[in-house]
Amino acid sequence: MLSMKLTQARGPLVPVEERLRPLRSRQVRVQVLACGVCRTDLHLLDGDLPNTPYPITPGHEIVGRVCAVGPGADRFRIGDRVGIPWLGFTCGECPYCVGGRENLCDRARFTGYTIDGGYAEYALADERYCLAIPASYSDAAAAPLLCAGLIGYRAYKAAGDAANLGFYGFGAAAHLLCQIAAAQGRNVFAFTRPGDQRAQRFARDLGAVWAGGADQRPRMLLDAAIIFAPAGDLVPVALAAIRKGGKVICAGIHMSDIPSFSYDLLWGERAVASVANLTRMDGEEFMKVAADLELKPSVECFGLRAANQALARLRDGTLNGAAVLLAAGADPHDR
Repeated sequence: MLSMKLTQARGPLVPVEERLRPLRSRQVRVQVLACGVCRTDLHLLDGDLPNTPYPITPGHEIVGRVCAVGPGADRFRIGDRVGIPWLGFTCGECPYCVGGRENLCDRARFTGYTIDGGYAEYALADERYCLAIPASYSDAAAAPLLCAGLIGYRAYKAAGDAANLGFYGFGAAAHLLCQIAAAQGRNVFAFTRPGDQRAQRFARDLGAVWAGGADQRPRMLLDAAIIFAPAGDLVPVALAAIRKGGKVICAGIHMSDIPSFSYDLLWGERAVASVANLTRMDGEEFMKVAADLELKPSVECFGLRAANQALARLRDGTLNGAAVLLAAGADPHDR
């Protein structure tokens, strides 16, 4: 099969022909139909994530069809369409797992980082960590649900019941959550790169009540803010934009250093927190939300061999929504 492999930090992905590996207990083999391109993949490329086992196949927003099942695998049948998300394994024994916080498991393994991912024609996954995909979504539209949607939704829940909610960075995750927030009657304030009027128009089209540069202040204090951009200098900016008792949620896996800031920005019981990974319960809950609301993911499709081009577009910030690698025969269209 063809895989796009990262063989070293800061190197481009290279096409590799490799053999299919045998199935182990509870595994399913999935023919990849679509795989989303995530900012985490850029962090992997840039060497920002520790202990990367080179060579590795990125990609953790995988939509595919089960084509083989291993010993003991009984959740899905051959031909079923499934999603393979970031969380690929947890130990089930540590205090985090036992306490319902498997996203913090110290022995966790992650698709496209410590487990080969979906920048390939086929992928292996533990069936216990796969998700059923709502039938109303095309293959291409379903892909960004599996990280931009899932982990973004965890950040959205962490922000609480904020009526006035700021999104710093308006990419794949924010464009999905903006639709959810608008449907729930919340006011979204979208902060983009200064001067990026294209992204600001996109945010307003999706229901944001205000859109401007991250160097601008909203017309009112916000109840909470979520930072999707991997820029630590946005933390004090977001703190200055929220009311007393408000929250700033950092949603990324990696962020540049947070600069020092005066205590008065934090005082007044403001809080800064991060979200890490996801739980399987998050996945089930979000897929129900996605089915009920019928979100409209904005995607731009690329062929598997064009993975480096898709990553470059993501880095440049020239995408509206999400980039998706699409296999031949996949469904790119909304249903």
